[in-house]
Amino acid sequence: MTCQSSDSTETIESEGRVDNDSRAVESDESRIASAMKELRSTGWYWGTLTATEAKEILQDAAEGTFLVRDSSQRDYLFTISAMTSAGPTNLRIEYKHGRFKLDSVVLVRPKLKQFDSVVHLVEHYVTLSKTSDKTAADSRPSAAAAPNGTVQLLLTKPVYTATPSLQHLCRIAINKTTRQVQDLPLPNRLRDYLTDYAYNV
Repeated sequence: MTCQSSDSTETIESEGRVDNDSRAVESDESRIASAMKELRSTGWYWGTLTATEAKEILQDAAEGTFLVRDSSQRDYLFTISAMTSAGPTNLRIEYKHGRFKLDSVVLVRPKLKQFDSVVHLVEHYVTLSKTSDKTAADSRPSAAAAPNGTVQLLLTKPVYTATPSLQHLCRIAINKTTRQVQDLPLPNRLRDYLTDYAYNV
């Protein structure tokens, strides 16, 4: 009887672990699917673009111009390709425990913010870039002059795969002005369209 009891407890525990694992996988799958849906609606997600192709697209672009593409490394889902003062560069996006963050050196990694979606991550760094660009335009040392050889990464202007629709551009403009879309005197259908993509980039 004791034997049966411990066996059944073991079985219950292992079933519990399987349930938790399958829920985590299900959660990851739905979160990544949601991130993909959002990315596809941005217009600046390029899918299976290679690093070389991204470099060619960004070659003559201004500093801060960027795009998001699938990562060519197996451990990562996405990569931001951006133009810096030193030329085009790539920054991988890490996905772990249901959150997205920029890949970085081990010492900096714990300090980096984590986001529930890739678009939210990009929006954060675009906002940060615009703020730091305004406040430090005159005082910021140029990337080439940085003593440790680091390059400042700015994300200011996305490269679209095709010309975005006027509706989408208007939605972005409205999102830049207000986060209170539900309070706007608009028809429900239009309100739904605005809330479907609640980002300003």
